[in-house]
Amino acid sequence: MRAEFVNPFLLSLMNVMSTMAQLELKPGAPRKKSDDVARGDVSGLIGMVGPQTKGSFSITFDKALALEVMRRMLGEAPSTINEEVTDMVGEITNMVTGGAKRILGEKGYDFDMATPIVVSGANHTISHKGNAPKILMPFECEFGNATIEICFE
Repeated sequence: MRAEFVNPFLLSLMNVMSTMAQLELKPGAPRKKSDDVARGDVSGLIGMVGPQTKGSFSITFDKALALEVMRRMLGEAPSTINEEVTDMVGEITNMVTGGAKRILGEKGYDFDMATPIVVSGANHTISHKGNAPKILMPFECEFGNATIEICFE
């Protein structure tokens, strides 16, 4: 997978988190992912399809980070991952994908986005669409980790 396709998702996530939650995420080293197990407690997954490509994108948050984002974005401080937290993760998934879609559109890529689904719980799985390699990109911050996964044919 080419960096010109991955980087818009990374930039969009960092932008959404800094503007919406006033959190700075520190990116780690990307790597291929060979299983379906999520690297956190709550994940948003969205499918994308267009003339040039099809695939999916996910973002997974550690519980502590998801709860802190909820507190910062909405002023609510739940102690567990509840329906409001999963709704917020779905909206963040939409915002990140929308930001990446705008950047990629400027480079001539066009795709439509599905409605995101959100899954939570220990050791939950993420099933990406397509048979392409999955790229995993970890992020760290003082409240926990986030991980994005990108899989495009």
